[in-house]
Amino acid sequence: MTLEKFLSTLTEAKKQRLEDLGFTPEQFVDAYNEHAYDYETGNPAVYCGTYGKYNAGSLFGQWLDLSTFYDADEFFTYCRALHADEPDPELMMQDYENFPREMYDECMGADEFDCIKEYFELCERYDRDAVDAYANIFGCSDFNNFEDKYIGHWDTEEDFAEHIIWECYDLRNVPEIVKYHIDYEAIARELFMCDYNYEDGYVFNNY
Repeated sequence: MTLEKFLSTLTEAKKQRLEDLGFTPEQFVDAYNEHAYDYETGNPAVYCGTYGKYNAGSLFGQWLDLSTFYDADEFFTYCRALHADEPDPELMMQDYENFPREMYDECMGADEFDCIKEYFELCERYDRDAVDAYANIFGCSDFNNFEDKYIGHWDTEEDFAEHIIWECYDLRNVPEIVKYHIDYEAIARELFMCDYNYEDGYVFNNY
């Protein structure tokens, strides 16, 4: 949808619905530009249409940058304003970009929005591959524990086992023949049986 097309459909009823949602036409233009998705940013985004339009053969809608919204209330208020030509639009998120498939729901609600927002905020502070690995292990509904569970990256499970042994035990007085013949593969099996998870090189604890 182009902004020009939206503005060309501004009936009095549509203007009143915009006003009821807290927008003048001029304020909506500003919000439209603020929330429009730029593919080059890599930010999470959805394409917001409605079921009513879709069933009528219309893909009228907008790609929205989710990182530009303060919270779910602001997001859904804007989406209803975007489709103010309908008295009670049934929002339909028809496509998505830059977040895991498991988080996508075309009937997205506040819980899904909050989960994607948490995901994006973590990706700003940590490697996105690490956040994706966490989601693969623990699911997409609980990112609050990421920082408590995330330990780091190791090339292999055996490398992590070696790190644990050298980090937790004083091996300075252990004979060389013992020190350099420790079975890290066996130790790794024990560690990752219950206490730790390994996904794509990233290690998380189960505590």
